[in-house]
Amino acid sequence: LPCQFVAYYNHKLHDNNDILFQVQKDEQDLFESFIKRNSYICGSYDKEDGFIRLKVEIETVGSRLGACPNRIFYLALPPSVYCTVTTNIQKICTCKSANAWTRVILEKPFGKDTQSSFELAKHLAGLFNEDQLYRIDHYLGKEMVQNLMVLRFANRIFAPSWNREHISSVTISFKEPIGTYGRGGYFDEYGIVRDVMQNHVLQMLCLVAMEKPISLQAEDIRDEKVRVLKCIAPISADEMVLGQYVGNLDSHIEEHRISYVDDPKVAKDSITPTYALAVCRINNDRWDGVPFFLRCGKALNERKAEVRIQYREVPCDIFPAGQVKRNELVIRVQPNEAVYAKLITKQPGMGFDITETELDLTYHERYKDIHLPDAYERLLLEVFCGSQINFVRSDELEQAWRIFTPCLHDIEKNRRKPVLYKFGSRGPAEADELMRQNGFVFTGTYKWKPFSSR
Repeated sequence: LPCQFVAYYNHKLHDNNDILFQVQKDEQDLFESFIKRNSYICGSYDKEDGFIRLKVEIETVGSRLGACPNRIFYLALPPSVYCTVTTNIQKICTCKSANAWTRVILEKPFGKDTQSSFELAKHLAGLFNEDQLYRIDHYLGKEMVQNLMVLRFANRIFAPSWNREHISSVTISFKEPIGTYGRGGYFDEYGIVRDVMQNHVLQMLCLVAMEKPISLQAEDIRDEKVRVLKCIAPISADEMVLGQYVGNLDSHIEEHRISYVDDPKVAKDSITPTYALAVCRINNDRWDGVPFFLRCGKALNERKAEVRIQYREVPCDIFPAGQVKRNELVIRVQPNEAVYAKLITKQPGMGFDITETELDLTYHERYKDIHLPDAYERLLLEVFCGSQINFVRSDELEQAWRIFTPCLHDIEKNRRKPVLYKFGSRGPAEADELMRQNGFVFTGTYKWKPFSSR
């Protein structure tokens, strides 16, 4: 593939700038070949002269190729400069030839609420066609998130029970063991709901809850996502638990002793949440009455992202009270990618006791010699190929903000204080209580173990 990478930034490179790559020993030659294809332009985001130099660099590449090159612009920028940068790109740096295309990759956040997102979408629509815009949510590139559609629509055993008659609740979790120290300036402006729940977690909900698309074409899949989003009522602030981590002074790990507000870029009286649990309700025939628990947080006890589908209790249970636990289907997104189902079986032996176990597909055991690509590897390749299956369309974004904007404005207007929780804990106990009140059953001490720890 004859491609060239041109970096554009508003600071100069220095000789002591390190190249931050982890290179495998057998990939050193590929890495050196890649580095040779890179060049660098220093320029301002809001002045045209830098973009003119960028245009000259791109045209120099084109002259070597003997054609106007296709162009992908990947914007990993502060949201405050999106409008000026995209305006300059469209005005100066795009190829006007009908034989070449321009694609623009945009990183979140795509606004802070319905109004700001609408204004950004309107601005972009005035510059580019929708098929040129790739709003990236890297969770859509993760192996197990992509597997959700296959599990649902390629396995008949799930179809009859994937509804309110059999499923009691769905919990979608995103947990990180690290805090926000060092990026507090950005995080304090947005908070955990805007940073994670409104995008990563909601996208996973769409894949769990949407109807079967008529094909695997990008527009058919995204149409179904929009349809299910339109069925979701705006989340009520009364059905949310918000938390903010404080330092755990009993910890021997220095990072765990740091509170969120200890970041020098965060105000000491900040009420920005670093943890959130929300109850989401889908008003359609399939999911009416089934709570979807959206849960995400920083500085928690583990790194984990998963979808947990809890089934209803067995009717007319003939076994001793309390022995039969609820079945669960768990799709483990990270780490240790896996799909496992919690089942009740007979305890081996002469007696007739029952026990809880699982049917387990752990990816690193079943597919030992297969490389699972990084999410960005997969998504950037899809941009090269022109596939928008795993990118967010403008009307998806509109519906996502419709769901979250009212509760965000309510929380901010009333300056609702988050519940404090210790760094390294499970988060606020109030979150577990809200889940119990809405029908989730914590089924005891059983916990799935990856093969590596068995």
